[in-house]
Amino acid sequence: MKADRLLSILLLLQTRGRVPASELAARLEVSTRTVYRDVEALSASGVPVYAERGRHGGIALLPGFRTDVTGLTTDEARALFILAAQGAHQALGLDDALGSALRKVMAALPAPHRPAAELAGRRILVDPDRWLGGPRPAVDLDELQTAVFTDLRLRIRYRHGGETRLRTYTVDPYGLVAKAGTWYLVADRRGRPQLFRADRVASAAVTDAPVRRRPGAELAEVWAQLRRQVEERPAPVRVTARIRRERLDLAVRILGGALTGPPRTGDAADGEEGAGGDGGPRPAASAGDGWAVLELGYPVLSAVRQLLQFGDSLEVLDPPEARRVLADAAAALTGLYAADGTADGVADGA
Repeated sequence: MKADRLLSILLLLQTRGRVPASELAARLEVSTRTVYRDVEALSASGVPVYAERGRHGGIALLPGFRTDVTGLTTDEARALFILAAQGAHQALGLDDALGSALRKVMAALPAPHRPAAELAGRRILVDPDRWLGGPRPAVDLDELQTAVFTDLRLRIRYRHGGETRLRTYTVDPYGLVAKAGTWYLVADRRGRPQLFRADRVASAAVTDAPVRRRPGAELAEVWAQLRRQVEERPAPVRVTARIRRERLDLAVRILGGALTGPPRTGDAADGEEGAGGDGGPRPAASAGDGWAVLELGYPVLSAVRQLLQFGDSLEVLDPPEARRVLADAAAALTGLYAADGTADGVADGA
């Protein structure tokens, strides 16, 4: 707390010039006697600060002494007050610390820059979550943070996607990454980089053993390598589909991870044809008649069922196997809802 006060006093004096000790005491919620002790501590550490007594006295810095903080430009001040990942601070338990830090920076900013910084915080909001993402499971980052900041090995019980059983790993963490609202632990396992989703970590325990990272490897570099592996992973099932133009924006938001390229609209989408389930040609996916063409990639054929949510606004053109999967799924749904005749019964009684 004393270090925080000393920094706050230094920044306030640099911004305001001479400040009465009573005002500093009120702003810092301490006694005037404590302020004078803090001033003595600053002086002892080499900061040219002095106190003037009397009616117009106060605490001040020698002329010409400045720290780097108030050398901020207007754009730099704006950048500090645009919180690019507000959810990240909450997940890390740093909401209060962030608020305190921003208040200190605001106090230290030159007066001409303060309105711009305040306005940026009110006018710019960055939401890291995707559309229609649904509620996310609670994530406990305490042990993961401890391992990251203390450079100790971590033992985790982890559930991989598509599995129910837990596996136990001892890993060497590089750090934590928040991507699109999801937290990942970036770590080496047996000397090789690996991603672990934080919401799949059932339990974590920091060991007493020091971390064993590869020489020269840093978090940003390892994350970039792992990200490339995910993004460049081959998708063995390639699907071509057409979608009505009025639904294109929604499809891009929902199918973003499956898209292998930008949608084709206009002339680029004209003349697309494919063989129908009976081997005959289907209508061209022409942008002129209100359609756009999508190229998608899926790890398995059954994953194309994702496209059913667009109803008759989306048609798969190729491959024929994907069309059959969707036709079978649609037939199963038709049978499910037509079997009991509930809809007919309600209509008859109306």
